[in-house]
Amino acid sequence: MKLDEIFDNWDEDSVINQAELGRESLKIPKLHHKYFRMFSNERLILRKIETDFKRLVLLKTEYYLGTLDADTMREKGWKPNPLRILKTDVQLYIVAEPDIIETTLRIGVAKEKIDVLESILKNILNRGFQIKNALDYLKWTSGG
Repeated sequence: MKLDEIFDNWDEDSVINQAELGRESLKIPKLHHKYFRMFSNERLILRKIETDFKRLVLLKTEYYLGTLDADTMREKGWKPNPLRILKTDVQLYIVAEPDIIETTLRIGVAKEKIDVLESILKNILNRGFQIKNALDYLKWTSGG
């Protein structure tokens, strides 16, 4: 799911119909379920990306140290590394690798989605108080 899709969903779901506050309060568990499911799925996706990232870093480390086997290089479509790199400098080359950069960006996007969904879930948990405050305000303005 894309970040924009999450925002679009929340843009619709965040609106509280003041004329139907009772129904709005009954929608809270359904909303929580919807966004918690998204949150859980996105968290699993993040864990998968992070695991793939760790494997990729290991492969790139072996590649730059010259210890990666030819079969794996062929499988990945990598050519043998012509450079002689010091062990202490390997990390400099790894962080500049395009697929490392791409995976790092994917991790950032996944974390952003999780942060947004956490914020939405907190808002949903407070929705009952918002509805109660709206009801209290309606009572107060009608003289009750």
